[in-house]
Amino acid sequence: MKLQGKAKLLRIFVGSCDKVNGTPLYEFIVYSAKRYGLAGATVLRGTMGYGANSIIRSAKFLSISEDLPIIIEIIDESEKINRFLSTIDKYLDNATFGCLITTEVIDVIAYKPAKKRDG
Repeated sequence: MKLQGKAKLLRIFVGSCDKVNGTPLYEFIVYSAKRYGLAGATVLRGTMGYGANSIIRSAKFLSISEDLPIIIEIIDESEKINRFLSTIDKYLDNATFGCLITTEVIDVIAYKPAKKRDG
């Protein structure tokens, strides 16, 4: 797959405890993006944050919060991102701990597969 120049970055913020049929929501989204043929996805785990409900979630040792912020970043062509988002939207509506979705136009400078290693 070739990806260079203008593209779209989709960022989805969910809670680490959100699930789809017993599978973590972030995992479900990444595998869905892979099956959909999108260029790439990365999951980032936050150590602290809050959302629309203003409840602070934290990874502090004595904190009672288990639901930490998760950010899923997915990059591809704008049209593919928009179509993908419409296919997973119903799963995001059911996020128990809330959800935030953002997009932005980006410039892809390089998109290269890993080099094959000898032996």
